[in-house]
Amino acid sequence: MIYTITLNPSIDYIVEVDDLKLGGLNRMNRDLKLPGGKGINVSRVLNQLGAGNTALGFLGGFTGRFINDKLQSDHIQTDFVTIADDTRINIKLKHGDETEINGLGPAIRAEEAEELLHKLSSLQTGDIVILSGSVPPSLGTDFYDRLIQVCKQTGAEFVIDTTGPALMEALVHKPLLVKPNHHELAELFGVSIETREELVLYGRKLLEAGAKQVLISMAGEGALFITGSDVYHANVPKGIVKNSVGAGDSMIGGFVGTYVLNGDILEAFRTGVASGSATAFSDDLATREFIEELRSQVTITKM
Repeated sequence: MIYTITLNPSIDYIVEVDDLKLGGLNRMNRDLKLPGGKGINVSRVLNQLGAGNTALGFLGGFTGRFINDKLQSDHIQTDFVTIADDTRINIKLKHGDETEINGLGPAIRAEEAEELLHKLSSLQTGDIVILSGSVPPSLGTDFYDRLIQVCKQTGAEFVIDTTGPALMEALVHKPLLVKPNHHELAELFGVSIETREELVLYGRKLLEAGAKQVLISMAGEGALFITGSDVYHANVPKGIVKNSVGAGDSMIGGFVGTYVLNGDILEAFRTGVASGSATAFSDDLATREFIEELRSQVTITKM
């Protein structure tokens, strides 16, 4: 089984306005309300690929009920901890450029945090847990480490998609996959990266620190996949970028879902790139049909 964990979910409220007038009255052309949060995005893409998964995390209030109902209506299994505070709303304001206004998120109580850890105690060897996104301040800086410890105790694998110290501290526990983009990788090591060779160099440092596999997204330059002594590059399919939300999450969903379904690591890489691109070229997350359409455009080259 695949489990996704979203510690700070949201309703993503997408609003389109032609001519934004600051300080004046604006009328939207279109709006859309979607369940948001990086792990939830991964669950939705896994679902498109037919990879069974369970979405976990914290949900509360009318906003939390909206998210849970929406996921269940899409036949995604959920097992969220119900919290006292309301789940946040993030505003994605599209007016030419996209402006994001993200909510602070709820305070998670100690007993609510313990309930999530208890839910994970039933994990088994062979399960994969995907840890994605930021940690609410109320959970403390070590909460990802606490989740990882449960994975280790039960024999489950974990994938982590976060940045900074939380990522570096997780590497010693040998994550199945990490997925920084090229900017995040440079920030992680405090360097400026100008070439593909430098990306490979610092990607290998993540392997040396404990990661089993490294996936590096490079926007229009494609992606790199580093596993063992091998390095592969994938191009990006052609398309018009419409959406900046969820492309990285879709890449993880495409990769992990395909890896679990057929065990082919390079096909997992190909599907991951196609999934990320399909989301970038869509108003919402990638659909199975669009992913399949783009897969044929992804060429993988061993470096």
